[in-house]
Amino acid sequence: MIRYSKQSPIVSALQYINKFGRNRIPGQVVIQTTNYCNARCPQCGMRKSANIPRTSLSDETMILILDACAERGVQAVSFTGGEPLLKPDSLIKWIDHAGKVGIPFIRTGTNGFIFCNSDRPGFTERIKLLAERLASTPLRNFWISLDSHIPEVHEQMRGLPGVVRGIEKALPIFHAAGLYPSANLGINRLVGGRKTQDSLPQHVLGRQSYLNLFYSRFAEALDQFFRFVNNLGFTIVNTCYPMSIGEEEKKTGLTAVYSATATEDVVRFTEDEKALLFKALLNIVPRHRDRLRIFSPLSSIYMLYRTYMEGQEAAQAFGCRGGVDFFFIDAIGGDTYPCGYRGGENLGKFWNLDLNQRRPEQDCHLCDWECFRDPSEMCSPFLQGLHEPGKIIRKMTGDPIYRRLWLSDLKYYRFCDFFDGRRPADVKELHRFSLPSSSELCRIYKEISLKLA
Repeated sequence: MIRYSKQSPIVSALQYINKFGRNRIPGQVVIQTTNYCNARCPQCGMRKSANIPRTSLSDETMILILDACAERGVQAVSFTGGEPLLKPDSLIKWIDHAGKVGIPFIRTGTNGFIFCNSDRPGFTERIKLLAERLASTPLRNFWISLDSHIPEVHEQMRGLPGVVRGIEKALPIFHAAGLYPSANLGINRLVGGRKTQDSLPQHVLGRQSYLNLFYSRFAEALDQFFRFVNNLGFTIVNTCYPMSIGEEEKKTGLTAVYSATATEDVVRFTEDEKALLFKALLNIVPRHRDRLRIFSPLSSIYMLYRTYMEGQEAAQAFGCRGGVDFFFIDAIGGDTYPCGYRGGENLGKFWNLDLNQRRPEQDCHLCDWECFRDPSEMCSPFLQGLHEPGKIIRKMTGDPIYRRLWLSDLKYYRFCDFFDGRRPADVKELHRFSLPSSSELCRIYKEISLKLA
C-alpha cells in the first residue's frame, strides 16, 4: 500500500510559517547516511578509491535525528551518501520512520550500481522487488545520477559498465510500481564528451573566442542531455551546479565536510565559464519544460548568471538559508552543519539544536549548492514580502525579468505537481509550457535572450 504524503508544499509552507514565525521557511535536512561508495566518480571525494575514513550512521543516531526533525517541524529530509542503497534494509527502515513521525517530503537516490548487469537472468525480478519495496514507503522522490548524454562516457566516469541500458530497462518497472525516478545531472566538463572537455584551444583562439565556443558546446550538450533522459523514460530532471573547493574557495571560508566535491579539473570552472553555464541553462531549460519536469528554477539560474556576470552586489540575489532553515548532517560524526560546504561551522547534534534561535545574520553566497540555493531563491520572496515588503517591491519592479521568471516558475511548479515523484507527468498540463504555444513564455524567453545577448 502506498503511504506517501499528498500534502501540497504550499500548504506545508504556510503551516510552517504560521508555527515558527515570519522569518522562517520550511526546513530541509540533508542526511549523509554513509560515505561508503562503490563507484569511482572523479568529481567525488567519496569514490571507492579515495583514501578516507569510512563510516555509516547507526540506527540509533538516525532515529534521534529523524525524531528531532519532526519535533522541529522540518518538512523535507534527503538521505544521501556515499551510496545510500548499499544498505537498502536500513534505508527503507529510515524512510518508513521519517514518514511515521510526519515528515512529508522524503528523498533519496543512487549512483545506479543496482542497474548494472541488466542482461543477466533475474534482473527484472530484482529491480521489481526493489521498486515495490521503495514504493511501499512514504518516499516521494528517488533520483538516479547521470553525468553525460553519452552512455559510454557516463559509464566510464562512474565505473559502472552497462548501467545506462539497465536504467532504461528499469524505469518502466519503477513506473508500474508507482515511483517516477528523477535524472540527476551533476554538471561537469564531460557532459558532452570530448566536445566539452577542457581541451578547447584557448591559447590559440583567444579568451573571447574560447568563451563563445565554450558556451555553444555546453548549450548543445545540455540540450542533448535533456533529450537523452526523456528518451530513456525519465519524467523528472534536476541539474546540480558545479561545486569544487580548491585553494581559492578555501580563502572565502569554505571547508567541505560533504566530500561530494573534488579539485579535479572535470568539475572546476572559472567564473566566466560558470556565467556561461548558467546562460546555457537559461536558454535550454525552457525548450524542454513541455516534456520534462525540470526542477531547476529559471529565476535562480538567472540570479546565478547575473552574479557571475555583474557581481553579487549588482545581482541582489537572495542569500542561502543554510544554517537557518536548511542543514547538513555528516556520516562521520553525525554532526550538523549549515551545509555540506561550511565544514568549519559544526553546530553539534541536531537534536540539541534550537532552530528558533537560528536567525540569518547575513546572507550567505559562498557556494552554489543547488539543494539549498534553489529553494532559498524560490521561497525568499514570500518571506521578504511578509517582513520587508518595501524591499521585495523594489526588487520585483527593478528587475522585471526576474519577476516574470519567478512567477513563471511558481506556475510551472504547480503544473508539475511540485515534482511529485509518485505521480506520472501530466503531458497535457506540461504542454502549456511549450514555447511556440505560449505567448507569455515566448515574451519572457525573448526578454531573457536579449538580456543574455
